[in-house]
Amino acid sequence: MSAITDPIADMLTRIRNGLGARHPRVDMPSSKMRVELARILKEEGYIANYKVAEEAKKKVLRVFLRYGPDGTSVISTLDRVSKPGRRVYVGAREIPRVMGGMGISILTTPRGLMTGKSARKAGVGGELLCNVS
Repeated sequence: MSAITDPIADMLTRIRNGLGARHPRVDMPSSKMRVELARILKEEGYIANYKVAEEAKKKVLRVFLRYGPDGTSVISTLDRVSKPGRRVYVGAREIPRVMGGMGISILTTPRGLMTGKSARKAGVGGELLCNVS
């Protein structure tokens, strides 16, 4: 097995695949960045819950996926913006609105991971990690 060069893209792909296969949850190796990303997705209502479990001395991030009453997934798109090959940085004024404000963008800022809306309010820019809608 090769090492993952982009853990965030890996996390988003696991969530996307889990939703496509209608799984109740997806597991992945845990990291501070992934836990923060899961926290934002939960706060914004895109996932049901998340927890960090320890299995065989390794920390595992367990993300519980969320579906609507008709069984459709709450997340329609999950796009990685900044990639290892092409980093995308935005200033506080250039933070894009996702789907006209219906979706969220997630950034890494000097104050930690935050949504585009809260980064705009705080007046900080950063690396644009992904867009969720």
